[in-house]
Amino acid sequence: MTASSDELGERLARLEEHVAHQQRAIEELSDQLNAQWKAIESLQTRQKKLVERFVAVEDHVREAPPDTKPPHY
Repeated sequence: MTASSDELGERLARLEEHVAHQQRAIEELSDQLNAQWKAIESLQTRQKKLVERFVAVEDHVREAPPDTKPPHY
């Protein structure tokens, strides 16, 4: 049984439409992925700066004072 040229044309049109939708979805996912990578890079930069600040604060902290009892004891 052979398909008529009209049936083949309709099938081809559906396949082309399906491919077009997939291409659009891929482009949207790619855009989202790029945006997420930018956000990750920004967060990594902020985290690195916070670690540097934390280390700097740790370096400036003096030794803990001796464990003395408060005056009311």
